Amino acid sequence: MSLDLGPGPAAVIGRRAAPATVGARWWPRCAVPGVPALLALGLSLWGLSRQGAIWRDEAATWEVARRSIPEIWHMIGQVDVVHGLYYLLIHTAFEVFGANLAALRLPSALGAIVAAAATAAIGRRLAGPTAGLSAGLVLALLPVMQRYAQEGRSFTLVTAGVAVATWLLVGAVCPAGPTTSRDGRGRRAAWGWRWGGYTAVMLATALLNWLSLFALAAHGVTVLIAWRTGQRPLLARWLMSAAVIAAGTLPLILASLPQADQVAWIQPASAVTLLGVTAMLGVALACARVPRPARTELSPVPVGLPLLAVPQLGLLLASWLVKPLYVDRYVLFAYIGLALLVGPAIAWAVRAALPYGRARGWGWLRGEMLLAGLVAVVFIALLPLELGLRNPESRTDDVRVTADKVAELARPGDGVLYVPDQRRDAALVTPAEFNGLDDLALAEDPVASGTLYGVEATPERIRAAMLAHRRIIVVSDIVPSPAPSAPRDLTKLTVLARHFTLTVSAETGGRRVMVYEKTR
Repeated sequence: MSLDLGPGPAAVIGRRAAPATVGARWWPRCAVPGVPALLALGLSLWGLSRQGAIWRDEAATWEVARRSIPEIWHMIGQVDVVHGLYYLLIHTAFEVFGANLAALRLPSALGAIVAAAATAAIGRRLAGPTAGLSAGLVLALLPVMQRYAQEGRSFTLVTAGVAVATWLLVGAVCPAGPTTSRDGRGRRAAWGWRWGGYTAVMLATALLNWLSLFALAAHGVTVLIAWRTGQRPLLARWLMSAAVIAAGTLPLILASLPQADQVAWIQPASAVTLLGVTAMLGVALACARVPRPARTELSPVPVGLPLLAVPQLGLLLASWLVKPLYVDRYVLFAYIGLALLVGPAIAWAVRAALPYGRARGWGWLRGEMLLAGLVAVVFIALLPLELGLRNPESRTDDVRVTADKVAELARPGDGVLYVPDQRRDAALVTPAEFNGLDDLALAEDPVASGTLYGVEATPERIRAAMLAHRRIIVVSDIVPSPAPSAPRDLTKLTVLARHFTLTVSAETGGRRVMVYEKTR
């Protein structure tokens, strides 16, 4: 039994969609979302632990999720409110499964699986089973999706939310199958649950990360296109949903604005970033021009192109007008749009290749064989990159390796300093490795202060504490931050230069661990 390589499940007769062909009903309905989901599952679980490595962003999740709910609530009132719902989710996972790397990362893996399946379902409804299957496979194979499917952060969960919301929206715009044959009451009920589901899913996604509202704007473009083609009630329904979503997210947005200094580390978009976005949009536009086998109520172009372009260009514009904000993972969900455009192009290529192969006597050749072969070729071509992503050294740093080096070099009674204070995360994730060391700068610990890294003492107190020790361990970055050093960090560096001698310097886990001994 094979996939339907014909015009897809929604060939238009006038303004209404004809039901899907009998052969395209149950098998593609299971295979189209199921195969990409299985591929995403395999890629997500492959090397999930990265040999126990945890990089700095995951370290923040790990440390916060182990706090109690009142402690998390206390913290998000001061920092990281934008990730508050995600921290509560991982806290629940830790409570159920224990604090371990699997519990930290499996929600992200689940997000990638759902995103691939939902993207395939969207593509099937818009352009047929082969296009849908191809779109889901494209999303699962993207290296950027493979990376964030294995990190303890919210980005693939947000992507999954956007994918499911887009599927619900497309279902409301172009219902297919039995829905179209219902009476007016049945059709209204179907529309009702789709719009209600869309509103709920999109609101939950925005509460996970409110930058996903760029997807809401992209959906607005899609609805406007459908509205201009004659589907008049759509715009009013979408505006009602958008108003509820925006109102529900507004408190989170307002609460996060005073915490904007947390993204001060983001640099203006580089020429390489701009070139990458331009190339991606160029590929999308080229795929948008690929012929489609039949006209449908809504094609992949008005769904996929806004979903790719609006978040990418919107975040770049905000970075230019307001402050630097562009980081690709913040708009990871935009890759759904890319997959929805590339997938139908692959399906068209498969359809075009079949007659050619059969004309050469390959009567056994089938579309799914070509698609499976293409997936295998892409997987092999990406294998060096995929292996690199699962290497412990693939991220910026590794707090556990850093902690091991500190434990190796330290002696009981030594002092320890972190420059900047964010490097204290190594001690927060693996406190046992820092037993017996005196944190010379810490005045109030992270939990009590409701912060990520604690509150440090005044420069004068730090100086006095340093001079009271003969040996100090310093944990720092290999490459110093380009941002101006804080007064406390300047004090640390000045006292070390004047009163201590560097005796050991080791680069490990993407960080530098140094030992200083007092000279006089």
